[in-house]
Amino acid sequence: MKTKMHLVFLFVSTITFAQIKGNATTISRQNVMSSESLGNANIYDQNINRFRRQTLTPNAQISIDVKALNNVVADAYTAVFNVVQIGETSEDTNRLMNETVNKIKNELVSIGVPSKDFVIDVISFVPVYETVVERKLFSKKYHEVPKGFELQQNIHVKFTKVNQFEKILSAFAKNEVYNLVKVDYFIDNIETVYTKLRAEILKTLKEKQKFYEDLGFDLSNYKPTIADIKYCYFPKEFYKNYQAFNSISMEALKKKKGVLKAKKQTSYYYEPLSFKAYDIVINPSIVEPVIQIGMEIKLQYTEKPKEEKPEPKEVIKNKFFMVSDQGNINVKELKLEN
Repeated sequence: MKTKMHLVFLFVSTITFAQIKGNATTISRQNVMSSESLGNANIYDQNINRFRRQTLTPNAQISIDVKALNNVVADAYTAVFNVVQIGETSEDTNRLMNETVNKIKNELVSIGVPSKDFVIDVISFVPVYETVVERKLFSKKYHEVPKGFELQQNIHVKFTKVNQFEKILSAFAKNEVYNLVKVDYFIDNIETVYTKLRAEILKTLKEKQKFYEDLGFDLSNYKPTIADIKYCYFPKEFYKNYQAFNSISMEALKKKKGVLKAKKQTSYYYEPLSFKAYDIVINPSIVEPVIQIGMEIKLQYTEKPKEEKPEPKEVIKNKFFMVSDQGNINVKELKLEN
């Protein structure tokens, strides 16, 4: 009985640990067993070594860098849906498409989306063919003949609040349109964001320069060189996927025999840039996916070479030189009368 209680406790503890860490991280049972055999002290040492920074190596150059990141909530969004309609004739195909589009448009207007924020982009309108077999006595031929038409359109819907998207999705689903192509994010004035980042970088840069001056380095004796970069990332670039850790079907427990493999659902989650490497983070706590705009600047100071003063040259005054036929030189002093 005591053994059974220990097994239950271990099972519950494992489930709790997985819930706290999140499903995106895969837990290895083999690693858990090896960790228990090593003891807690060794596990702690391994974690320290993993997160320890590189050994600092002093050099003659001074490098000052500042990294800034701004998590910006979009001012507007555009959702793109793909709609495909087929029909026996071009007129029927176009009519059926217009009926579907008008129903969606009316549904969106009813939930507060203006008609001006609803745009149709025609992708293609082509005939559809099928293969007909022509049989002869000793041969067989295949012919493509027109069967109908296919009309494909993209519908662009603009909205300004994230909570509107659920109603927009529902409006399309009611009309049997399920193909969401993408969602674009927009900022009204991105230059304002960059201006704010530059101001924050300049303030932090001055603080770091003051720090080196307090250490005794006169930066005026160094020659600076500079490098800078800016970038902008959208949420669609930072979605990752994973599969749940559980791979055993509950049907195996009901049948009490064998093990049936369960289909693992592929899930997606948003993982933005981590701000642990940044000096400045504006709007660090985010709930919804955001546009991440960053700027980095690096200054490298190299000590200026010291100027060598030229040695004073001896100036000979009031003297003249006499050279004999044999090449001897005699120096005579010239006496000048006052």
